[in-house]
Amino acid sequence: MSRWDGKTKGSLTGYKIFLFFINTLGLDFAYGLLRVVTFYYYLFAAKPRRALLDFYHNTLHITGPEARTLVRRNFYIFGQTLVDRAAFLLGKDRKFSHVFENEQYLIDIRDTGKGGILLSAHLGNWETAGNLLKGRITPTINIVMLDAEVENIKKYMDLSTGGSRFKVIAIKNDLSHIIAIRNALINNEFVAIHADRYMEGARFIELDFLGRKAKFPQGPFVIASKFDAPVTFVFAAKDGKYSYHLSATLPIEGKMKPEEIARLYVAELERKVREYPEQWFNYFDFFQA
Repeated sequence: MSRWDGKTKGSLTGYKIFLFFINTLGLDFAYGLLRVVTFYYYLFAAKPRRALLDFYHNTLHITGPEARTLVRRNFYIFGQTLVDRAAFLLGKDRKFSHVFENEQYLIDIRDTGKGGILLSAHLGNWETAGNLLKGRITPTINIVMLDAEVENIKKYMDLSTGGSRFKVIAIKNDLSHIIAIRNALINNEFVAIHADRYMEGARFIELDFLGRKAKFPQGPFVIASKFDAPVTFVFAAKDGKYSYHLSATLPIEGKMKPEEIARLYVAELERKVREYPEQWFNYFDFFQA
């Protein structure tokens, strides 16, 4: 079973089709089309289907028809999150609502004036959460990510929608992203980092996750431990057709070792996976040695 290679999969033609339908026929039609597209994906995308079934069978101990139904639902909700992302970028966000559990924690972080580090995961839809938060709690949210998306898709999305409503800090070999993170924090901005995907060859922290050993990337936790900024774990799960549930944990204010932060993060991630198993969007062998 394959590991994650750092690249976002997707077809330029597929993006064009969904942007067209969202713009001309609306979200309901796009969601309906998704049922056909994601069922086809369930039938023929063998590797991600096997990875999810392994996760549900051997990690969450969900078996039989229930696990297969969960896989189909996972693919469909993932498709919805992509449609939702495009809808926000196209300015069609008025249909969406959200509740924010512990929103005050982010307000408190903002008011310290040191910026804030938000550690999240590929569970739910943090990009849409970033769009929801921008202008509400802070004028600027930075998302740290590998700049390995298919280039023509990125260009088409930027051309068609004007790009995201937040800043992207691309992880680069020259470590220039560290300087960008530092500057963002100095400006009292939020910096969001996904901390759940380890890439082969990178430094990692191995921890028990849902009863199995898993490798987590060391980098996000080193960043969280080195900068003088509060750290919180944030998630945004889809909890209705047009609604999201956002949450934040009590900020870490004092200095902690990367391994200590990682253990706290994994404990919260476990809780969220159990709450929203259909929104675990890691389509590879998460526990591969």
